[in-house]
Amino acid sequence: MALPTDVGYRGPAACTAAGITYRQLDYWARTGLVEPSVRTGAHNAPLYSLPDILMLKVAKRLLDTGISLQQIRTAVDHLRGRPATDLSRITLMSDGVSVYECTSPDEVVDLMQRGQGMFGLALANVSRELEEALGVVPAEERADLPAAAPQVVDELAMRRRERRTG
Repeated sequence: MALPTDVGYRGPAACTAAGITYRQLDYWARTGLVEPSVRTGAHNAPLYSLPDILMLKVAKRLLDTGISLQQIRTAVDHLRGRPATDLSRITLMSDGVSVYECTSPDEVVDLMQRGQGMFGLALANVSRELEEALGVVPAEERADLPAAAPQVVDELAMRRRERRTG
């Protein structure tokens, strides 16, 4: 089942599909690891695209294996913006310190022959898992995104500003 690409997912749906907490999602967005690409801004709820959530899931899997956040950031930056067809051919391999991109079985074998323990993450499998998880959560179409919610007036903040300027 292929998911539509013209939709976005709110934070809780992205968290559920990627297997992360909302706190992780917020931190990773604030630090630029994976930011919502469908809709951002102070007045709109951010929406995450399918590739955004795939990167969240990859980051989570690498984190679970003990890879440092710095190495995860390098791997995600390397993968970001690649077409889905390219991503589905990639297997990420890690020795616990570094992350390597493999695009053929020969490259995987070469890494395995080094004699140290390796962890492999086939992005095609991660993508399939993600599609299954997102098939049961609500999405919002990009074309029908609701208008920005009315801004709540913070009377206390207004008074402070008036006092400073006036």
